[in-house]
Amino acid sequence: MKILVTGGAGFIASHVVDRYCALGHEVVVLDNLSTGREEFVNPQARLITADITDAVRMLEILATEQPEIINHHAAHIQVGNSVKHPQFDAENNIIGVLNIMEAAREIPIKKIIMASTGGAMYGNKQTPFTEEMKEEPLSPYGVSKRAGELYLNYYFEQYGIPYIVLRYSNVFGPRQNPHGESGVVAIFSEMLAAGKTPTINGDGTHTRDYVYIDDVAEANVLALESTEIGAFNIGTATEISSNEVFEQVANAFGLQVTPEHGPERPGEQVTSSLDATKAKEKLGWMPSVQFAEGVERVVAWYQHAK
Repeated sequence: MKILVTGGAGFIASHVVDRYCALGHEVVVLDNLSTGREEFVNPQARLITADITDAVRMLEILATEQPEIINHHAAHIQVGNSVKHPQFDAENNIIGVLNIMEAAREIPIKKIIMASTGGAMYGNKQTPFTEEMKEEPLSPYGVSKRAGELYLNYYFEQYGIPYIVLRYSNVFGPRQNPHGESGVVAIFSEMLAAGKTPTINGDGTHTRDYVYIDDVAEANVLALESTEIGAFNIGTATEISSNEVFEQVANAFGLQVTPEHGPERPGEQVTSSLDATKAKEKLGWMPSVQFAEGVERVVAWYQHAK
């Protein structure tokens, strides 16, 4: 199949592209390279540098490329920045989706797979979160991703374009960008590799559900052939505190370091984890990489990169 992957030069989507290429699909990557890196793009894929907020460009690209599947990962993903700049967040995560779907309905495509958030979708409810819970995001980022999901449902009902939404927990693995607010495994790893002492936001007791990148890529492979419609949690239902994450990363480096602590970030939830029972039953997906093993792989990647 011919697949267009938006954000395909970024951390998560570049791994998805690798899997799609390995399976023999024709892959076109669309990325504005604002955070993605050209060297992450699989050599078997073709890169188009463009921005999803450019409606005219999206029409041109989709009309020319005629993809059968769109895998949509291009997005603004920083929770704290979305609180400071909600308009910028909405321009990327809502208007960007509309630009893609308006262009896609002219082809038409066979399906769209969209990356969404599980951790920022459900608010402060009892964990682990399930898809049956009411979506009550506490940040503009969560709101914009929910809006994108609702628009996909609109295009399904109005134009018959099938969709699958994958709601990720905290994804981690090689290639993750540590220069931002997301990805504490990457942030801790880069700083420790450079001999620096990381700062943990708050007291370090906030917990998250961490899912390894290879498992996320597998979910995107399974979504290709599935006939299901709707949203699926992609997580492990296991909660790990920031303090525990730091300890495991430091141990993987063979270091004994005491982290510093700073103020909490605005828009942060106290805890989140995802029940992926629906993904198991409907998509055949289950996480296979344990957190400790994933951390070892990340640390090895940073040591090699260094």
